[in-house]
Amino acid sequence: MRIDLHTHSTASDGTDGPAELVRAAAAAGLDVVALTDHDTTAGWGEAVAALPSGLRLVRGMEMSCTGRGEDGAPVAVHLLAYLFDPHDPVFVAELERLRGERVSRIRAMGRRMAEDGLPIDVDAVLASAGPAAGRPHLARALVTAGVVPTVGDAFTDLLSPRGRYYVPKADTPLADAVKMVTAAGGVTVVAHARARARGRILALDHIEELAELGLGGVEADHPDHSEEDARTMKDLALSLGVIVTGSSDYHGGNKDVPLGRFTTAPSAYEALLDRATGVEVVAG
Repeated sequence: MRIDLHTHSTASDGTDGPAELVRAAAAAGLDVVALTDHDTTAGWGEAVAALPSGLRLVRGMEMSCTGRGEDGAPVAVHLLAYLFDPHDPVFVAELERLRGERVSRIRAMGRRMAEDGLPIDVDAVLASAGPAAGRPHLARALVTAGVVPTVGDAFTDLLSPRGRYYVPKADTPLADAVKMVTAAGGVTVVAHARARARGRILALDHIEELAELGLGGVEADHPDHSEEDARTMKDLALSLGVIVTGSSDYHGGNKDVPLGRFTTAPSAYEALLDRATGVEVVAG
């Protein structure tokens, strides 16, 4: 049984539409795939409608959060949320706020670029971005304009947190996010917590605190984790009694990582289902 619990569609910063993504998941030999777009559930309906026979869909999301870094200062972190009630009023309000933060940030970054003479039309970028605008949409615009050769190159400088065009956004405190998702019947998993290439990383003792608040698990096997860091996350999960997941973090053409690059054990998947009370997995 092959299970990939972290993928993105054009509802956020992937390049496959939700329908195209689930068809690709089936073609890649997956039995279970989770759709986890950033701060939105907008792709759920299309993915369900196009679900191929034999494939199971876990409806999820990747939430933009702020946690405590290893240096004690705030750090951006992502929280995977699975099988929550998408109509929970408190959670819906927070997701609307997060998407508004995304739009404001991209507009500010685009303006800075345009002021420096870069050929960026931020209104066009936002119009093409869908409900969850993000830096990858600016990156693709920079590639199209010939400013950089690849999306990855855009993130090494222009869109980097250390770059001159970077604008922060007000994300959800990680502890609050865990509580909100749990209250909405969902299960939470900290995403790629040791992804050092992305910059500063989350403190492990912060994850320990989250476990006391109802955190469901941690993502260990991930393209941005070394074997040593994956082992660290597995050992931490064992000590805390939480679920361990593995996934591709698939973004289509935006990243050179195939569906199913890393997978989740069936026993961990079943444990995740046992904790969820929001919505059910959909079977094709």
